[in-house]
Amino acid sequence: MRGASPYYTAEHEAFRDQLRRFVDREIAPHAATWDEAGEFPRELYRKAAAVGLLGLNFPEDYGGIPADRFYAIIAGQELARAGSGGVAASLLSHTIGAPPVAKLGSEHLKRKVLPGVLAGEKISALAITEPGGGSDVANLKTVAKRDGEDYIVRGEKTFITSGMRADFYTVAVRTGGPGMGGISLLLVERDTPGFTRTKLEKMGWWASDTATLHFDDCRVPAENLIGPENAGFRGIMLNFNDERLGLAASCTGFARTAYDEALDYARLRETFGQPLIRHQVIRHKLVDMAQRIEATQAFLERVAYALDQGESPVAELCMLKNQATQTMAFCASEAVQILGGAGYMRGCKSERIYREVKVNAIGGGTEEIMKDLASRQLGW
Repeated sequence: MRGASPYYTAEHEAFRDQLRRFVDREIAPHAATWDEAGEFPRELYRKAAAVGLLGLNFPEDYGGIPADRFYAIIAGQELARAGSGGVAASLLSHTIGAPPVAKLGSEHLKRKVLPGVLAGEKISALAITEPGGGSDVANLKTVAKRDGEDYIVRGEKTFITSGMRADFYTVAVRTGGPGMGGISLLLVERDTPGFTRTKLEKMGWWASDTATLHFDDCRVPAENLIGPENAGFRGIMLNFNDERLGLAASCTGFARTAYDEALDYARLRETFGQPLIRHQVIRHKLVDMAQRIEATQAFLERVAYALDQGESPVAELCMLKNQATQTMAFCASEAVQILGGAGYMRGCKSERIYREVKVNAIGGGTEEIMKDLASRQLGW
């Protein structure tokens, strides 16, 4: 469906080709097996780093690659072609865990964290959500009390992507009074005494390890503070624009993957003496899918361009995230319907995508919160 676009250069397309070969060789053939196993090999991080996937938009001094947001769109959508949200989520958990370190951390922290993560040798995770609250970041309860040269951390985080096997955790803690003004970010390392993890079982994203984190009087060096004390809320907010853009790109990619699988099946499957695609009702379903994908892709690229120009289109980002998750939900449902019994079988891309719809509509801010935030930004 895609034609020429003003947003992508020859360098973008060369990166797309390289990443497509990587996904076809290293991920797609194994996605169903890894899903059933509930994990994927740690070696995949090193392989992803070797093709330039992990370093996108991180500083060159630490092994990163300067890149505009269209490289990130390509990355999310090429990974989506394997039809495994779990692999993509954990493989890219550093894109939400490491940016606060890169943007706000001391030189010591940057040197400690970024080179290993961007080389695929270490894994980074972000820990904000708590058992008693999700998107209500300003009221988080995990406490960090200063004690000499350390902070003593007590509390819990949950639904943490890469929570079981990450090496570095960017953790939101309360170091001051109530509200957003009392929040700080701390780097917690996996072997910190008193820090334990409990694996969570999920509806989808089976290949992604997800965990509840327990901090039982963990002693964390004060030098692991990311940015100024009680200024962590800003660091969290800096993540949101790119996190939501990334989610929207992935969701649009998963929608296209479901469409492609349904289209291929409809051309091959015969019913009542003719290919399935010769039935008007099936062609109309496919057109409805294609229409929504193309509209969402155009919206995605316009918002990415605005961000690259230094704008902060928060309302548009919130609406884009909802548009993309709704497009994914529609296309996943229609693809499974077109595939029929084959679409209900484990190992089918559309089956995996179908049960991973909801996590995208919840993560990064629920659909309801996105609507409320967009309306406030628009002055309603």
